[in-house]
Formats: sequence, structure tokens, C-alpha cells
Amino acid sequence: MPLILHNTLTRKAEPFIPADPAKVSFYTCGPTVYDDAHIGNFRSFLAADLLRRWLESPLCELTAPDGSIHKGPRRVTHVMNITDVGHMTDDDQADGSGEDKMEAAARRLAEAKKAGTAHELEAIDPNDPYAIADFYAGRFLEDARKLGLKVALEAEKDPSLMPRATANVQGMIAMIARLIEKGFAYQAGDAVYFNVQKFAPYGQLSGNSLDELRGGAGGRISDEHQQHKKHPADFLLWKADDSHTMKWPSPWGIGYPGWHIECSVMSLDRLIPGGLARVLKQTGDDLTIDLHSGGEDNIFPHHECERAQSCACTGSDRFARHWFHGRFLQVEGEKMSKSKGNFFTARDLFAKGHESAAVRLELIKTHYRANANFTEQGLKDTSRMVDRWRKVASAGAASAQQGDPPSAFLDDFAAAMHDDLNIAGAIGALNTWINSIDSPTKADAEAIATIDAVLGVLSLQQATATQTDIGIFLGIDPSPEVEVLLTERREAKKAKDFARADAIRDQLASQGLAIKDIAGGKVEVSRA
Repeated sequence: MPLILHNTLTRKAEPFIPADPAKVSFYTCGPTVYDDAHIGNFRSFLAADLLRRWLESPLCELTAPDGSIHKGPRRVTHVMNITDVGHMTDDDQADGSGEDKMEAAARRLAEAKKAGTAHELEAIDPNDPYAIADFYAGRFLEDARKLGLKVALEAEKDPSLMPRATANVQGMIAMIARLIEKGFAYQAGDAVYFNVQKFAPYGQLSGNSLDELRGGAGGRISDEHQQHKKHPADFLLWKADDSHTMKWPSPWGIGYPGWHIECSVMSLDRLIPGGLARVLKQTGDDLTIDLHSGGEDNIFPHHECERAQSCACTGSDRFARHWFHGRFLQVEGEKMSKSKGNFFTARDLFAKGHESAAVRLELIKTHYRANANFTEQGLKDTSRMVDRWRKVASAGAASAQQGDPPSAFLDDFAAAMHDDLNIAGAIGALNTWINSIDSPTKADAEAIATIDAVLGVLSLQQATATQTDIGIFLGIDPSPEVEVLLTERREAKKAKDFARADAIRDQLASQGLAIKDIAGGKVEVSRA
């Protein structure tokens, strides 16, 4: 069975049919680099990465436009943008009220410097949003590469795969001018709006109707200018504002672009042969990308608006052939919140000693259309699963026996992944097979490598071990406090005070640390 994938636009699971199944074009809405990305962000990005890896797997089969089955080989061109202008703090409305997120980051930095809590950002000028964007973009790329996000790894050699909004403003101005020329956009006061009434399918992606939609008041668009709109749901393409920190000259005044226009420009420019120049001159359905992804919060308003302006510009009745959206991530059964203390960035987890392989697997192991519940206990269980896979793969690679390929298992894995990326079924098939192996062979190791090219777990760098006089710390920085306890425990054991030794073990366990006595009188310390 070839890949069946849920399409947000049609609200059903259906065959994924790219224009050319040997060359798939894929665009993912990336981060706004005004702060570190949290694990909810990374869940969405890794879901897209999992899909991309599956499309490239030799196990994946696709339906071709003529109805035949395409078995590969296949190349995916995956593009993910970096937003560094135009995204507002209150983005649940099409106009995006509030303040620009980059300006919010500048204000937050200025306040942190005043309070003496700026830390790593200390050397950055809070009045320079480009420097702030560079700082957070760099940290995002570090985290993304540590988690095996292929587009971030590829962007090291080809930066055009992760374009920045600020580097594409001239393209946005050109597209806005084209939309005005075609009658889909208009200037009103100090802003340029998209006329949603001119695009009949507006609301189709999100399931909204124009009667249900209302424009957002306050923040960027004043009540006076709201009255200039032809429809309350008309959304911003350009805002003239000479006071804005990041600004560019345009035919409609010095200002900055709306959030939605950037993705239309960057996706079409990078993924359509001939780029934006061709898009602005031609019309037709061949100016369409195969796949577009993001989190469920992107569906409206961002992707709804993006689809409308892209279709209006290209003359195609679809901007993307397939829309792929992941659900939200909860932490310990609740919505992530800094005030609740359950808010984690990826680097928070790395700093606590959790290795990237376990974090990645924990974030992808729940189906992308189900709300995932991230727990630290779940992360520990996942870490043990990774260790089991790693040991079998290592034993198989070292085996003198070639063995036979585990065809039945590979078929089960593929069947699950073809079924709308049924990752739980795929991992279940993997674990059932792993647990049935008594003596891993080279063929087993090769099968695990094929599977891991999809899951992207075992190829990630393992946590390093740090050795001290008494301990070997696995993925954890040694601390004087733990060293003192280990020394006290060793002395207690020598004195046969086993109650005290056990109490110290329990004390370390309460701190989330597991210890194991190993050869040479040392103690191995890892996350429990």
C-alpha cells in the first residue's frame, strides 16, 4: 500500500501524489528567532523531518499522478524558513496585533540587561534586532542539528534551504505589487491589505467562512484603519511605519511586511523552478509545491492567508498539493507554561543530561495528529529503548554471521508508516522484532540502519562520558556535591555501613541520578 497521508485541506487521509514522485518539494514553516525554540516547536519540526525521511526511504512507495506506484529512488527538497521580521505577538488574528516579536525580544533583552540577568546575551546590543536574530537563529540551528533535523544539517552547505525573511523583503514587495495589479490587494491609509472577498476559497483550509471571520483590532492596525478595510477579515501585506526598528522603502511607504507574505515568497522562490521571477510572470498549476507543513496553530491565520495570496499570485487553484499539520504537545498532562514550571526548551533537556537521541524519539513517537504528552519518566523509558536498539545494532555489526534480511519485519514497519505515519505501530513492530533476536547478524544491523535512516535516532551523537577519580559520568557534568556523596558511600561500604550506603543511593535517585558500581572501584553515574 503506498503512502496515505491526512490532508488538512480535504480533512481526510488520502494518497500523497506529488507532481513528480522522484522529486518532492516540501516547505515547512520554521521558527521565529526571538527566543529559544521549545520542545513543542521541535515536535512540529521533527514530525516534518520524520515525513521527509520516510519519503526518502527505499521502503516508501508513493502514488504517481498516472496512478502507478513509485518505489524510488526519491529526492526531497525540503525548505524551512527563519522568521526575523513581521511576526506579531498576538498572531491568532490575520492582522497579527501586538508588537513585532523581534521588537519584543529587544525589549526583553534591554530589561534583562538592566536587571543583570542577560547572561549569554550580554554582548548583544538590544537596539540591534539583526544581532538578536543571529544569536537565536544560531542557537536554533545548534539544537536542530543536535536533534538530527535534516534540513538544518543540509543548510550548512546550502543556506538557501533555510532562508530568512529579512533577506527576501524585495521579493515580498514584488509579490504585493503583483497582487495589487491583479486586483487582489489594495492600499488603505498606511497599510496594504489582501482582499479576501476576491479569493472565493478563503477559509477552506481552516474551515472558516467569511461571515465567521472578523479582523483583529488594536496593536498594529488602529480602529480608524480597520474602517478602511473592504472586509473585516482582510489581512495585512505591508505596514508603513517609519518608527519600526526593521524597515524598508516600498511604493506604499517605509515600513515592513506582514508575517504571511514571507512564506509565500520564500517557498515559491526556492521550490518552483525559475524562482519568484517566473512566478510573477506566469500562471498555472505547475507553480505549485507538493507538500506544506506546520503546527496546528499555523492553520489559521497563517496558512489560510498564505494559501490565498499564493494562489492569487500564481493563478493556481492550490498552493500546495498536500497540507500536513501536527498537534500540540503537552507536558505532564498540561499545556506548557513558564508559570507552571513545565516549559522546556531542547537545550534545557540537554543541560539536564538527556541525550539528543532520547529527546528526538520522545518527540516523534506519538502520532503527529494526536496531542502528545511529554513526561520526564517517558523520556527515561525512551532512553532505555534507544540503548536496547543501540546494543542490538552494535552486536549485529560485529557479528561474523551475515544472516538473512528480516523481510517480514521490514514489511510490517513499512505498512505502519504508509498508514498516515503510524509511528506507534512502526516502533511496535521494531521492538517486537528486536526482542525476538537472540544473536544479531549483519543483516539485522543493516535492517536497523535502514529503519534508523527514517527514525533518525541512532545516528545522533551519543552523550560523552566524563571520568573523575571516583565516577564515570554519562552525559552529565560532574558536580562536587555528587562526588562528595560517592566518596562517602564508598567509605560507608568499606565500613560495612550498608544502610548509609543505601541511603546515599536513594538520595541520588531522588535527584534523578542512577549509580552502578563498575570494575576498578568506580561508580557509573547516569540519569535515572
